[in-house]
Amino acid sequence: MEKQRTRDEIEEKYKWDLTTIYKSDEEFNKELKNVKEELEKVTNYKGNIVNSSKNLYTYLTESDALERRLYKLYYYAHLNFDSETTNPKNQELQGSVDNLLQRYGELTSFVTPELLSVEYDKIKEYYNEEPRLLEYEFNLECIYRYKSHTLDEKSEKILSTFSKVLGSPEDCYDALTDSDMTFGNITIDGKETELTESNYSKYIKNTDKNVRKEAFTRLFSKYGEFKNTITKTFKGNIDALVAEAKIRNYNSSIEASLYSDNIDVSVYNNLIDTVSNNMDKIYKYFNLKKKILGIKDYHIYDVYLDMIPKFDKHYEFEEAKELVINALKPLGEDYIEILNKAFDERWIDIYNNKGKRGGAYSSGFYDTNPFVLLNYEGTYHDVSTLAHELGHSMHTYYSCHNNPYQQSNYKIFVAEVASTVNELLLAKYMLKNSKEKEEKLFILNQLLELYKSTIYRQTMFAEFEQLMHKKVENDEVLTYENISNEYYKLNQKYFGDTLVLDDLIKYEWERIPHFYYNFYVYKYAIGLSCATKIVDDILNNKENAVENYKNFLKSGGSDYPANELLLANVDVKKKETIESALNMFDSLIDEFETIYNS
Repeated sequence: MEKQRTRDEIEEKYKWDLTTIYKSDEEFNKELKNVKEELEKVTNYKGNIVNSSKNLYTYLTESDALERRLYKLYYYAHLNFDSETTNPKNQELQGSVDNLLQRYGELTSFVTPELLSVEYDKIKEYYNEEPRLLEYEFNLECIYRYKSHTLDEKSEKILSTFSKVLGSPEDCYDALTDSDMTFGNITIDGKETELTESNYSKYIKNTDKNVRKEAFTRLFSKYGEFKNTITKTFKGNIDALVAEAKIRNYNSSIEASLYSDNIDVSVYNNLIDTVSNNMDKIYKYFNLKKKILGIKDYHIYDVYLDMIPKFDKHYEFEEAKELVINALKPLGEDYIEILNKAFDERWIDIYNNKGKRGGAYSSGFYDTNPFVLLNYEGTYHDVSTLAHELGHSMHTYYSCHNNPYQQSNYKIFVAEVASTVNELLLAKYMLKNSKEKEEKLFILNQLLELYKSTIYRQTMFAEFEQLMHKKVENDEVLTYENISNEYYKLNQKYFGDTLVLDDLIKYEWERIPHFYYNFYVYKYAIGLSCATKIVDDILNNKENAVENYKNFLKSGGSDYPANELLLANVDVKKKETIESALNMFDSLIDEFETIYNS
């Protein structure tokens, strides 16, 4: 068995260079001490922020300066920590900054209520008195959007006091499903193996049908045993959101949840309606899978079985680098020039080491490079992850280099667009240039699963979530029977007659933690749809497609997400945006079948 390397055993060229943030821990500690001493001064502004245009501008600029210093400390600490979490020095770095950020949040809690104590018309007058305030116009507008949904100080304090109580349904659900629920053992190759939520995703793809069936039956039977308890946590979460939405003068809980992104409910409905009108494509896919896999008795627990189950090709990191750069060349010379900086200036921490955080991410902000954490093993998934995370990094780079600090941070709503654009461009490049049939089929299989799980599955979740909230808002009683029956009906809709829909699937809603995230899942489907539209425009050489896309990357947090996407010629309100993803899915099905039969 290969021994996991320590951090010191990894060559420097494969580790990110954090000296671009602070040259040493000593420099970091010195700045930490200075910021800590200055932090308390923020309270000097309390009661004075909106007294005059000068005071407002002074507070905004000086608080930004302090915040930038705080977050520079944060990124140095958290990147060091994630590269070696078992290192006591790194633990201390992270802990010290976390404490400082918490303190800063406490000290500045007065700011928004104080701003909202005056009407926005007053702020508009200040723009005339102090034109430099216009640098913050969009930020202030975003704050004042909430004025009609903000209560008086006493009421806000009461709601704040109850915030932990309102979050208790999710806490109870997490405690139950993460800690208390156990699923027993299943038989793998004649041996008893414990089934967990973590390894279920592996066993549901096992080539032995008996293993898939046993894993499915044990998992969902256990959720069925807890149906009453989870119904209570599920309903409690909806009740809390619906109640707060009413208290804050929103028309519905979904409107309240979409409000921060300034997304109209019609965007959500358009997604569901458009996908609902294109069920033929997902049925076509499942029928192809049945044909390729040769499964006549095709059950719900068979849908995760890959058509190309194994592909062992290894890609050295230098090869991955070359593939990603070549795949992204359609984005222009300036894009590639910045991309090369990521490799040459060591923005990327490549290999796994003992104590390193798992997974992958891109992280950075206005006063640092964007940094990428990988745990590269050489699979195609790792190559795709490299492209994906560099998409985030390039978005951050363009945002930070084309906006003032206060407008450099883009919203979560658009965060996955740039990363997915890169992922799709890589896949398209590989399909065009690969000489290996197995490689092409493997990549196509991965893409098909991406569209199936992101467009159709997440939209089914979104439709279910909206339906449940509507029932509560219409004073209907939620019981485990009607919740489970509605979920089963949606499965019938999204799978049609392509398979045997086992009764236990009606309990699947119980294991989806995203239903406690308040209308979040639709963003996955919207993000992939937007990325597909952008990639289509670029690869089809649509006029100004690359320039439009880079204008979107450069927009940062300077506008609302839907408006920023319009820069890339993507309108989230139109069904054509969703249809671009559905049509891509359909063409990938045909491409897979053609290559498979060649």
